[in-house]
Amino acid sequence: MKVLNEFKISFPSRSVNEGLSRIAVSAFAAQLDPPVDELSDVKTAVSEAVTNCIVHAYKNTVGTIEISMRILDQNRLYIKIKDKGCGIEDIEKAMEPLFTTAPEEERAGLGFAVMESFMDKLSVRSKVSKGTTIIMYKKFSSR
Repeated sequence: MKVLNEFKISFPSRSVNEGLSRIAVSAFAAQLDPPVDELSDVKTAVSEAVTNCIVHAYKNTVGTIEISMRILDQNRLYIKIKDKGCGIEDIEKAMEPLFTTAPEEERAGLGFAVMESFMDKLSVRSKVSKGTTIIMYKKFSSR
C-alpha cells in the first residue's frame, strides 16, 4: 500500500466535536472524489467511532481523541481513531449488535455494526485502562 497523503487531528472528547470529526474526514477524503453515498458511509462510521469514545471511553470525563487518515493507492482511505480511555474489556461482546455499556443513556448498541456495514474492513484493539484503537478501510468506487 502506497501512502499518497496523510492527515492527523486531535480534539477533546466533547460531543460538540463529533461534527468536527465528520467534516475533517469528509474534507480529507474528498481528494479521492468519492461517490456521495460512499462518503456519507465513511462519515457515519467515523461518527459512530467518535461517539463511542465520547460516551464509553471517557464516560463522565474529557480526554483526547486522535484521528489519523491516509489516502492510499487504488482509491483507498485508511482511518485510525484512537482514545486513551477506559478500554474495552471484551471486544467480541462489545461488537455484538444491541450490546451497550450505557443503557441508561438509551444507546442502541449498534455502533460497531454500523461501522462494519459501512466500511470494507474494521479492526478493533483495546486494553483496559489504556484505551482503544479502531482502524477502518474504505475503497471508493470510481466515478
